[in-house]
Amino acid sequence: MAYKHDYDKILTRLTVILSKLNDGEALSVKELAQEFNTSDRTIQRDFNERLVSFPIYQENKKWKMQDGFRVEKTKSLEDEIVLDIIEKITEGIGGNFSTKAQKLLSKIKNEDFNPIYTKLNIEDISDRFADIQVLETAIKEKREVKCSYDDERHDIYSTTIQPLKIVNFEGFWYLIALRDDILKKYYLKNISNPKITDATFETDGELNNLLDESISVWFQRDVKPFEVKLFADKSAAKFFKRRPLPTQKVDSINNDGTMEFTVTITHEMEILPIVKYWIPHIYVIEPEWIREIIEEDLEEYLIKMKNI
Repeated sequence: MAYKHDYDKILTRLTVILSKLNDGEALSVKELAQEFNTSDRTIQRDFNERLVSFPIYQENKKWKMQDGFRVEKTKSLEDEIVLDIIEKITEGIGGNFSTKAQKLLSKIKNEDFNPIYTKLNIEDISDRFADIQVLETAIKEKREVKCSYDDERHDIYSTTIQPLKIVNFEGFWYLIALRDDILKKYYLKNISNPKITDATFETDGELNNLLDESISVWFQRDVKPFEVKLFADKSAAKFFKRRPLPTQKVDSINNDGTMEFTVTITHEMEILPIVKYWIPHIYVIEPEWIREIIEEDLEEYLIKMKNI
């Protein structure tokens, strides 16, 4: 509980500092240290590490928000809609993140009523923000990280990784990283005690391309992509027209509303859960080995159901 309390104090302090900067104040490290009853070094770390992604700068030993970047009360209909959507997304995440985000959004929004409703099943990681801040800094500075990881199959082990991206797939948070030049996906909540090292690393644009074309966390690096051809009936086709998969290519749309389309993937688990979700409204045309996996899984399911 002490850890969580310490984290809440950090988040509260950062929120207050950002609010002051947004209001046009020039902030002194020493004065802030006195206000929050902490050290000058801690406040300096807030600016140099925790708030590094914000458009702030230091001038004459005072920290300021860059002109033109202050968050203003907006009357733009488009901006209001975007803010409404952001508000509902944060509610879907829940926990402390939602609470803090709502307070920050209230400084921007003028109205309490939000006509937009969303239901997002995104896991709450508000209790891990301190670790996430360390990982974000390491990603931006391209520095290696030492951490502990629980792979849920063995004991917790220590490792050194090169963090690349924090991503969310199907509501779950992961850290994409390199370890010994192998692309790894770490479940974010199983990472603990991350420490930034002095070692640096270089990256290329490959990861962004992989993420843009990935369907789920199962995507693979250094694997030749392959195509899966699918048939969707009218009810399923409607869904895939509205929200196409990242690598989806439509082959044909038929008069009866059915559709044939192709998806390019690097691992069968990128498409198997999607097909199983839509059974019996979708089926695999090719490759045959993907279709056989689904048939075998269905047969096993039916056998187990009969034995219950």
